[in-house]
Amino acid sequence: MTPIMTPMKTRLLPVLAVVALATAVPALAQTAAQNAAAPARPASASAMMQGSPSQLVLNNSQRVLSTLEKRRGEFQKNRGALRDFISTEFNAMFDRDYAARLVLGRHARGASDEDVKLFADALADNLMARYGSSLLDFNTQLRVRVKSEKALERNFGVKVSSEFLRQAGEPIPVDYLMRKTGTQWKVFDVMVEGVSYVQTFRSQFDAELQRKTIRQVATELRNGQLKADAGQ
Repeated sequence: MTPIMTPMKTRLLPVLAVVALATAVPALAQTAAQNAAAPARPASASAMMQGSPSQLVLNNSQRVLSTLEKRRGEFQKNRGALRDFISTEFNAMFDRDYAARLVLGRHARGASDEDVKLFADALADNLMARYGSSLLDFNTQLRVRVKSEKALERNFGVKVSSEFLRQAGEPIPVDYLMRKTGTQWKVFDVMVEGVSYVQTFRSQFDAELQRKTIRQVATELRNGQLKADAGQ
């Protein structure tokens, strides 16, 4: 069941989703294959050893937040540099096509890889275009804490649970679902305060996909007729 969207979730999900998607970055590819089946472990114990998914999420979350803060002035003057930074991080770690198939759900049955890729690219680009600039207003004075790393059911991948710690207010939980693709770890879903990227967009686009083809929806996302609303 999809969690009810509270006002807090509505405000935080769009920007935090972009931040979260940009933080589980290329170093995930260095993780050893056996970590896919790692049992649940506290982040403060052996799971936090160098090279584990949890340690990499922690390191890269801190690095991206730090980069956003250090280059805020540059990014405010040059939005192209901001787009390049976010796109580079996002493209290197996010399993766009697999996530797109999950978003498409039943509509992906029998769909060609080409159409799924068109939808995946259009959705990702639309999301970054809408919310990327919001990162400039985002409070990067946060601490990141990784709480746990555990195997998903049926040895399907790994869930890394983390929190963004604010100076005031409750911690903001952010979970990363990752799977092995070849020799690399890739993120296929991010959950901010329990709200799933995949479930959010599956609900949003289901009605459109009942009336239109995947290619048509992708085209409308690309030209701005449809907008990815991460705060829906």
